[in-house]
Parts: sequence; structure tokens; C-alpha cells
Amino acid sequence: MTTHCKHPIVKIVSRTEEAEFVECQSCGEIFDSTEFSDIAIEEEVEAEAAEEEN
Repeated sequence: MTTHCKHPIVKIVSRTEEAEFVECQSCGEIFDSTEFSDIAIEEEVEAEAAEEEN
């Protein structure tokens, strides 16, 4: 069973006027930095939902 990387450490690999791309130093995935922000927001919402269930 594989675990999903939460991208704990990223570095900027490319930047244009419209976009900024980052690379995860743990798994090597490259993605738009706005996706990274979306990942953080989703995790926060999931954590809040889990707290409300308890």
C-alpha cells in the first residue's frame, strides 16, 4: 500500500507572469503552486471535519 505524499518541502522550479511551478523534494512531483495551495486548504477542511465528528 502506498501513502500519498503531502509535499512537506517544495522548491520553485519555474516562474512566469501567469504561473509558478514547484517541485516536491520528497516525491519529485512538479505542479502549479496554486495546486499546492488547494492541497493545503483541502487538508485543513478534512481536519476540521474530523474534529467535528469527535
